[in-house]
Amino acid sequence: MSTVLPTSSLGRVVRGSGPGLLLAHGAGGGIDANYGPVMDALAARHTVVGPDYPGTGRTERSDTPLTLDALADELVATAVEEGLETFAVAGYSLGSTVAVRAATRHPDRVTALVLTAGFARPNPRLLLAVRLWRDLLRAGDPERLAGFLCLLGLGSPALDAMAQDDLDTAVGTTAATIPPGTPEHLDLLVDHADVRADLPALAVPTLVVSTTLDQLVTPYHHRQLADAIPGARYAEIATGHLPFVERPGEWAALICDFLRDVHV
Repeated sequence: MSTVLPTSSLGRVVRGSGPGLLLAHGAGGGIDANYGPVMDALAARHTVVGPDYPGTGRTERSDTPLTLDALADELVATAVEEGLETFAVAGYSLGSTVAVRAATRHPDRVTALVLTAGFARPNPRLLLAVRLWRDLLRAGDPERLAGFLCLLGLGSPALDAMAQDDLDTAVGTTAATIPPGTPEHLDLLVDHADVRADLPALAVPTLVVSTTLDQLVTPYHHRQLADAIPGARYAEIATGHLPFVERPGEWAALICDFLRDVHV
């Protein structure tokens, strides 16, 4: 039985037609940033609903702290408001945690999960990185923060191969596009993003996608997710934490092929 749904205040993207697919993006990201490069592929055979978290994209910043239950409920409510009674959920990074909680709170609505670059809970290494991210954000130095995020976000092969001008552009673009709601996203990750108790109860087809060159949410986390979810499939992409930048075609194919295989 589902938890009672709130009215959703989340701005959203709605694309395509066919079976439902709800998207959950990462901390400090957004639907356009995290799923824009794969949206056409996803929408080719799905009705895709992509809500922006508070303080990102089309959604106003929250004046209260975010909680995992409330965010998961609001994402599900967004899909239902767009006419989807049931749907798969694709979660990226923090969005994987949101997706898991959505599935456990709304088991009659969520039909499958795709969890990319995700984690069951942040370990001390990830917490160290996120707290440094938060500290740099609070210090008001977007260029330094952007450099830190590029170092952690891109895989070493991609970063090593970048020309100086391209790296400078990437740092500048990152600095100029940090969503205002990022502090609340990071607080949620640090304080509430623990779904270890949810995982054994998941009873829907699940694909865990490991970003094998990830220096932020490392493969340690991806394997922990896959091992704890009954019957989960596991796939790998040779990319850093940003598959939509480094390998969008491969990422989209993994998502679409899995959903086709499980008839969602």
